[in-house]
Amino acid sequence: MHTKGFYSPDLETSRCNYEMETQITFICLFLVMMRSSPAEELKRNLTGVVGGSITLPDLLLEFGFFLDKLNTVAMVKDGKLEILVEKYKNKLHWNKDSGLFTLTDLQKNDSDIYKIDSKRGLILTFSYSVTVYDPAPTPAVETLNVSSDSCWLLCSVDKLTALLWYRDEEIQNQNSSALSLPITVYKQDRDSSYRCVAANPAENKTLHVNLTTSCGFNSTEGPDNHRIYWIAAGVSLFFVAFVAAGSWMIKQRYLGKKASVRQTQGSIKEEEVLYTPINFKDKRHSLGENIPESSGSSDRSNLTTVYAKLEHPNPPTDAANT
Repeated sequence: MHTKGFYSPDLETSRCNYEMETQITFICLFLVMMRSSPAEELKRNLTGVVGGSITLPDLLLEFGFFLDKLNTVAMVKDGKLEILVEKYKNKLHWNKDSGLFTLTDLQKNDSDIYKIDSKRGLILTFSYSVTVYDPAPTPAVETLNVSSDSCWLLCSVDKLTALLWYRDEEIQNQNSSALSLPITVYKQDRDSSYRCVAANPAENKTLHVNLTTSCGFNSTEGPDNHRIYWIAAGVSLFFVAFVAAGSWMIKQRYLGKKASVRQTQGSIKEEEVLYTPINFKDKRHSLGENIPESSGSSDRSNLTTVYAKLEHPNPPTDAANT
């Protein structure tokens, strides 16, 4: 006989246990999802250039793995790096002090997804999407046309890339994929800085333009600047002429004074020289004796000695006073 509405304590207990187990299972699954999901959220996009290198920004200090997609490339254990894939023997490097991985000698086929599995904490994996590009081409600039108030320049490269023209820090013209890009430079902007940039996601190369060379534009020189220039030049020339004239006058005055001194000294010496006539006085004349005239050389031995005396006829007054 079946009794409607029969209640069994054992059945209720079993149902409660089932519901509790179901809740615990959902909680465990949720925790697992929370534990593993952040690995994808930490994915980073990195770029490199062929022949260059790239350092992954997250560190691994004690124990963990370096992976290429899902393949284990290398392992860090006890402070040492063990590389497991031959391709990375000379390409992958690990710095023990910083804990950072570096990929060197990059090639286009190194573009891939790399992971670092630290096996610690809630975040287990760092993921990186690495893309390797060719080096950016070097731009060249040529002058196409020059007028009295403007100049037309053309920036060109040898392969398709993004090109940009800058005036100071402002973009004047750009193209995301081009071999050349023109720009018109106006004379009133000749004091601004112009440059052409060739860029890709990994790097850029810049060429600064000299407007004086490319367009024949000189720096701003208005009438006031010309006036100031000529005034400064005139003052400089006047100063040089004044100094030269002063030096010449001083030199001439010094030489004239020196010559005058010499002439004065010479005249003084000539005035000091007194010429006195020599008067011979014969003692015998003074005694009233008659001296016979000599008739020849033989009679000279019979001559009496003559006494001579030098006398100044009229001594100068100054000399007499002294």
